[in-house]
Amino acid sequence: MSLPDSPGAYDLVVRNARVATAADVFETDIGVRDGRIAALARGLPAGAREIDAAGRWVLPGGVDAHCHLAQKTGDGSVMADDFRSGTRSAACGGTTTVIPFAAQLKGESLAQAVRDYHAVADGQACIDYAFHMIVADATPSVTNEELPALIDQGYTSFKIYMTYDDLKLDDRQILDVLYAARRHGAMTMIHAESSDCIAWLADRMLAEGLDTPPYHALSRPPVAEREATHRAISLAELLDTPILIVHVSGPDAIEQIRWAQTRGLKIYAETCPQYLFLTAADLEGDLLHGARCICSPPPRDEAAQQAVWNGLANGTFQVFSSDHAPFRFDGPGGKKPEGEHTPFNHVPNGIPGLETRLPLLFSEGVLQGRMDINDFVALTSTQPAKLYGLYPRKGTIAIGTDADMVIWDTGITRVIRNGDLHHNVDYTPYEGRTVQAWPAITLSRGQVVYADGVFQGQAGQGRFLRCDRPAPARPRRATRRHAPWLSALSRMDAWTDAGTAGDVGDAA
Repeated sequence: MSLPDSPGAYDLVVRNARVATAADVFETDIGVRDGRIAALARGLPAGAREIDAAGRWVLPGGVDAHCHLAQKTGDGSVMADDFRSGTRSAACGGTTTVIPFAAQLKGESLAQAVRDYHAVADGQACIDYAFHMIVADATPSVTNEELPALIDQGYTSFKIYMTYDDLKLDDRQILDVLYAARRHGAMTMIHAESSDCIAWLADRMLAEGLDTPPYHALSRPPVAEREATHRAISLAELLDTPILIVHVSGPDAIEQIRWAQTRGLKIYAETCPQYLFLTAADLEGDLLHGARCICSPPPRDEAAQQAVWNGLANGTFQVFSSDHAPFRFDGPGGKKPEGEHTPFNHVPNGIPGLETRLPLLFSEGVLQGRMDINDFVALTSTQPAKLYGLYPRKGTIAIGTDADMVIWDTGITRVIRNGDLHHNVDYTPYEGRTVQAWPAITLSRGQVVYADGVFQGQAGQGRFLRCDRPAPARPRRATRRHAPWLSALSRMDAWTDAGTAGDVGDAA
């Protein structure tokens, strides 16, 4: 705690806050100066502006580390949210930092993809943002030249795919990317589904005329996710390289991740709201009704939902993200490129969720006793910031951090209606669901961007964030003992630990 400063020293004072971080709960006033937290103490002198939290929870702003905004696609689909509408929606749901994807298409330069993404993002975002990269064409020039240079420039995480024809890498290419990540200190995210298993099933279903949305889920069974998850873990173990498995849907993949973690491998995991609040039954309905909930991996069943809740409670998961992938249900570029009879394999994958991510988990996780408030903060803010090189600027409430904070209303009753949300999508898969928590006020670097149901930010207010090399991406200390075959590769340990932030804990 800092001592009170002189009168007028603060641009803003948040009074009577009940603060929770990933580790602590305490009551305090919060003094903000120049967009950063300058003091934590009771009885701070008056600020130029004052907000009375009135004993409500004040939490670090959410870090949504997996969302898609204004992203290039290779199939003619068009994302409904750009950086203006997407970050507006995020702020209204309590998220103050987003990390979307600069996507490389096959045959393109990765560096050019990053430059192109800045062209659509800069000057548009309402809250702060960083970039992951998507590596879809792992040529030698990309892995040996472009990736190292981009990592040095603050793009220290990237995603690779084991499925989708226009994005997937084969195992050797994955090894090349993991090798670059290990040497240069980046975090690799992996979409783990077995492409050949899925294609084999889908082709046979489509040949039988089984082309409606429910068959999307049947064509991507848990075993396809389990096999790819195990293979991704094995490739990471071969190089002693940390990885993060994204959007894990159920017990088959969870068991593989937990198995790897208990062996001491640095395997991290993420899950998303759709795996807690949707099931395969949501893909059913007349014609393309279920297309609203088509995403990959697909939602499973209620037993899988419970397995995901268990994984959140026991530390298997380090991150809870939205995987916001916004395609409109009606209109061009959306979920129905071939009209009402679009086969499931031509429906753009993804569902919206930036604004509803935190209220859903707070309501059904914290308020229903499935997790404590510290775990909520860790999963939605602190650990994503650590895993992607943004901590401690983001992800906590402490002196010197950015003043990204959310004052929460709890014990309320609010029904989720798409008409009340601030994204540019014409539906929400959570329509009609009741929650008991919603942000009252969202602050981005000390500025109110949302209050009492009204968005108060503006485009261009958000800043681009260069990411540090994340400490969780460090290989294990005793690589030569864990993987003696690596001793032949003299350059494997080129990256040092200097200047990295703290790890995410003992879970992995």
